[in-house]
Amino acid sequence: MRRTRPAYPEKLEKWHRPLLRWEESGSAAVLLDVRHSDVVVIGAGQAGLTSSYHLRRTGVDHVVLDRSDGPGGAWRHRWPSLRLGGVHGIHDLPDSPLRETDGARPAAEVVSEYFERYESEMRLPVLRPVKVHAVRDGGARLLVESSAGTWAARAVINATGTWENPFWPHYPGQRRFTGRQLHTADYRGPAEFRGQHVIVVGGGISAVEHLLEISEVAGTTWVTRRPPPFTDTPVDGRAAVAEVERRVRAGLPPGSVVSATGLPNTGAVRAAWERGVLTRLPMFERITADGVEWADGRTQRADVILWATGFRPALAHLAPLHLREPGGGIRVAGTRAVAEPRLHLVGYGPSASTIGANRAGRAAVHEIHALLREPERSLKGTCPGT
Repeated sequence: MRRTRPAYPEKLEKWHRPLLRWEESGSAAVLLDVRHSDVVVIGAGQAGLTSSYHLRRTGVDHVVLDRSDGPGGAWRHRWPSLRLGGVHGIHDLPDSPLRETDGARPAAEVVSEYFERYESEMRLPVLRPVKVHAVRDGGARLLVESSAGTWAARAVINATGTWENPFWPHYPGQRRFTGRQLHTADYRGPAEFRGQHVIVVGGGISAVEHLLEISEVAGTTWVTRRPPPFTDTPVDGRAAVAEVERRVRAGLPPGSVVSATGLPNTGAVRAAWERGVLTRLPMFERITADGVEWADGRTQRADVILWATGFRPALAHLAPLHLREPGGGIRVAGTRAVAEPRLHLVGYGPSASTIGANRAGRAAVHEIHALLREPERSLKGTCPGT
């Protein structure tokens, strides 16, 4: 069956010129209405917008495919009680300062407005909502298969971040629990837990932020696998980035930021210590119908289990490229995938921060620009029926 070509804004039509039309030939696979672009950027968060900015500045033909309904990247999904003044820092996008000074406004609202303004002012070719299903090796080009059709690109920048891939640990009895289980990705603020008892699982910054809020309206229990690494020492960002970079160069998963930086012992954290909120317990052994149970027989009743257990890079659509190393990660050099030099991962590993994403986007575009100056190989022989 022939697919219906999606309607695109007229101003973006040049990014969607048909490249090939493959018709059925015996048992050969068919692809209809494949469009071409020198570069496809997947994701329109900080990493994706920065990459698009540098691509446009250097005159590179590209399109940005974003699965969200609107601008803001992962920030648009953050809980409303997370205020701009409480976040750890949002680095400005290139050539456009944030300018917002009201720290009491929800971070999700402020950043979404900022990204929307940036896309418009910089005239970035963002299409949404478009979900990318797979990236495949199409010979001379990479094929990006999406809910809006297939693009053939000489290079791909993956900037999908982690928000779409929350990590849920599994424990015995998890399905027996009669209360509510949710992840940080589902958290909307403390009000819905008023008068209940909430077990918060996880040793990262999000877990601490949840505890500080929820403890004002509900009983809480904090559970972590390891003692939380609180520190009064200013974070050495360079050392943290170096450790993550070492891991991804070795083909290992990037690891958590907290494992490299520790948890800052802020004034709010110290106040929570004084209230007894941050007294931590080791991980329970199993989940029961009405709570959790430790190996020594201790139990804790709970209405809610909140899994603040982090996120993993959202890379499932890259699976057809077979880039996973035995260690579980994708080996990268800078932002370039070692096993597929036409693919750059921006916002992955050492660039998984707002300032890191800005630098990585610029570096990725520099390499891609050099790649595009090389003659393109012929597509002959790479398509069914040729």
